[in-house]
Amino acid sequence: MKICYIAPEGIHTKRWVEYFAERGHEIHLITLMAEDIQSAKIYLIKTKAPNVSPLFKAIRIRNLVKKIKPDILHAHEVVPFGLYGALSGFHPFVVTAWGSDVLICPKESKIMKYAVPFTLRRADIITCDGENTKEAMIKMGIENKKINIIMHGVDIKKFGFSCGDEELREELAIFDSPTVISTRRLGVIYDVGTLIKSIPLVLKECPDAKFIIAGEGEQKEYLMNLAKSLKVFDATRFVGWIPNYKLPQYLASSDVYVSTSLSDSGLSAGTAEAMACGLPVVITDFGDNRKWVEDGVNGFIVPLKDPKALAEKIIYLLKHEDIRKKFGMRNRRIIEERNNYYKEMEKMEKIYTELVERYKS
Repeated sequence: MKICYIAPEGIHTKRWVEYFAERGHEIHLITLMAEDIQSAKIYLIKTKAPNVSPLFKAIRIRNLVKKIKPDILHAHEVVPFGLYGALSGFHPFVVTAWGSDVLICPKESKIMKYAVPFTLRRADIITCDGENTKEAMIKMGIENKKINIIMHGVDIKKFGFSCGDEELREELAIFDSPTVISTRRLGVIYDVGTLIKSIPLVLKECPDAKFIIAGEGEQKEYLMNLAKSLKVFDATRFVGWIPNYKLPQYLASSDVYVSTSLSDSGLSAGTAEAMACGLPVVITDFGDNRKWVEDGVNGFIVPLKDPKALAEKIIYLLKHEDIRKKFGMRNRRIIEERNNYYKEMEKMEKIYTELVERYKS
């Protein structure tokens, strides 16, 4: 098949493109920034020039799709990329919702309130990675039968128990200290501040504990200052954005994973990757999280914005190595069975094939 993606830059886009290229399909990618992807023909839509309006982008993308003449047009993120795909008028057309584009964007402006369902109605097939996201689209009037749950999936060949790195622990000066890691973006929606606020409570019981705060975002300076004001900066390691190929080392070199996010579609990629590396997880109570983590069985679910509750669960896991290992083993099996990148992409390839055959007939 000739597959044309309209998608943002990032690891999710790269992994989808590379999988289907390796399967022998001809891949074209329309995106806004340069991607280090050798397996696709890439078309960049320039965004920095002052005269580049959304309308210009829509027209440019429409013309590119006409030129490419794909068998499938697949947009990732409902807005803006899915909207551009919908405005191209091309079919068969697939849209993958990433979460915030459905769960948050329609609430932020009147334009998005109409643009999101407009785009979804024009898709032949919709995929998403969370039941909560699917339910939100059904409430918009989208047909249930159009929506498929396809996880982004974890590359279980790359993320695993054996990825721990003693040199990395020395580099971060965490050595034999019990270590907690967060890999969420440092933005408001991910509420990493709650984790920072829990650190003084954890250190009272586990004074040697260290905290790896990965990621970049608009709250980074605020979070660093918060750690300093709480006198826990020396126990934290703000390591910035971690390239995906290094992420398994950071996760497998840690003991507990935390996500304090206020919203996600399904199970977040960061949480799934930590589970694949055999980590117990402490995550917030919303959306689909309870479908993946059974409280006290393979991790803990804590209330939103509750540093005390979060600290209690972190302390418990840091003090009970046997429980950590038991939870971690269960998490690895869950990802292998339910969130395996290779299995999910196989499902997607079947959807592509059926959709192309439907249009040919």
